Amino acid sequence: MAQLLAADERVAVPQAVGRGSLTNRIVLTCVAVAGIAVLVAGLVMAGLARQSAQNVLQQSLAAQADVIAGQVDQRGLGPRAAGLGRVAQVVRGQGIVVVLLLPRRGLQSTDPQSTQAAGAAGLDAIGQAQQISTEVRVGHTDYLVEARGLGDNSGFALVEPVRLSGDTRRILLRNILVALGAGLVVAAMAGAVLGRLLGRPLRRTANVAAAMRQGRRDLHAPVEGPTEVAEVAHAVNELSVALRHSEARQREFLLSVSHELRTPLTAVHGFAESLADGVAPDPRHAGEVIQRESLRLERLVSDLLDLARIGADQFQLDLARVDLRETLTACAEVWRVRCAGQGVQFRLELPPEPAVATTDPRRIRQVLDGLAENALRVTPAGAQLTMSLGRQPGGAVALQVRDGGPGLASEDYAVAFRPGVLNRKYRGSRPVGSGIGLALAHGLVTRLGGTLTAGRAPEGGAAFTIVLPAT
Repeated sequence: MAQLLAADERVAVPQAVGRGSLTNRIVLTCVAVAGIAVLVAGLVMAGLARQSAQNVLQQSLAAQADVIAGQVDQRGLGPRAAGLGRVAQVVRGQGIVVVLLLPRRGLQSTDPQSTQAAGAAGLDAIGQAQQISTEVRVGHTDYLVEARGLGDNSGFALVEPVRLSGDTRRILLRNILVALGAGLVVAAMAGAVLGRLLGRPLRRTANVAAAMRQGRRDLHAPVEGPTEVAEVAHAVNELSVALRHSEARQREFLLSVSHELRTPLTAVHGFAESLADGVAPDPRHAGEVIQRESLRLERLVSDLLDLARIGADQFQLDLARVDLRETLTACAEVWRVRCAGQGVQFRLELPPEPAVATTDPRRIRQVLDGLAENALRVTPAGAQLTMSLGRQPGGAVALQVRDGGPGLASEDYAVAFRPGVLNRKYRGSRPVGSGIGLALAHGLVTRLGGTLTAGRAPEGGAAFTIVLPAT
């Protein structure tokens, strides 16, 4: 932790221009969410208040209509119409309009809008003892209607517009504003706290990442905070470990390549110096050594360039449908002679039918030559080197290079294609190459869409198997 705090003090994390901090964004988000929630709640509350007030008005209106209906003669409005007129004058002070349905005269009232509302509710067709309790809209106004049927083609309706009083509106607005203010304050405080809780571990992780960019590999981000934030810190820590291992492998590989380059360069320098000084006992032999070592250097540099280019888009492949029996036969002619020169038995196994695949025959030949070179280097005289070709279930084509050498340890097969790994392990106990041949072969086969694997060979040594997909 002391290292982390020291890194916090020394490493300045570059600020993104034109972007707000995480804390500010969280605060703004919380405030916005709280404001929207309070406004929605206010609108819902206003609707509920309006509905509650409307229910109270409807019940009061129904009670008044029942009282009036009980005081009217059941034979109709004729004898008591004047009395209903006096009732209309009384309830008008409460904002209620009485609409009468009179025989042969239809709907009668002092307010056309109320008359229209009563008609829309069905007063003009009301039957005896029928009750109508409803809400209708006329124009832009909602009306509560309580209608009662009193006889043939007679009845009345109490009509009242649905309105919220000014006091009620002010109370609702005040409550909404108070709730909005309280919600925004609480949201801002919660957002600030949450932003700090999230921002602190992220800021520490960013400091560690900035230190890694400057070359530090000994720092670890604290794994704390919410799950997602902790996962970011854990990923940065894993990246640090991976970079440390990758850089260590690169250093080891460079040391291995440097060793391989130094040997032929030393020979070339020594023999060239003896030729220049005129002290070479056999100038012809010295020239042959210089030529051989320069070719070795050229091959090593070429392998390095191919290994560097193999992942690039411009790496050229000349794909064609080829019968790999021809490719393997041509390759075997060369290696049969080389094996005979070292007393190694050579065996070629070919299928009777064509083994056609879409691939680059030049690159396949390059891989086969590289694998055969490694195999012959470790195969003793009298042992066998085998090249084989066959098909696997599903139609895939398989090529193998097997040797009768000492083979590899079980744990080596998993790392055989990493540059320089086998070279470092077996450099002092057996002949080794540059340490990049197997890595180059694996990269070429992968680029061709196939797989290259290592395993034990029945001849006693190692077997390298190339599998190309069916076409």
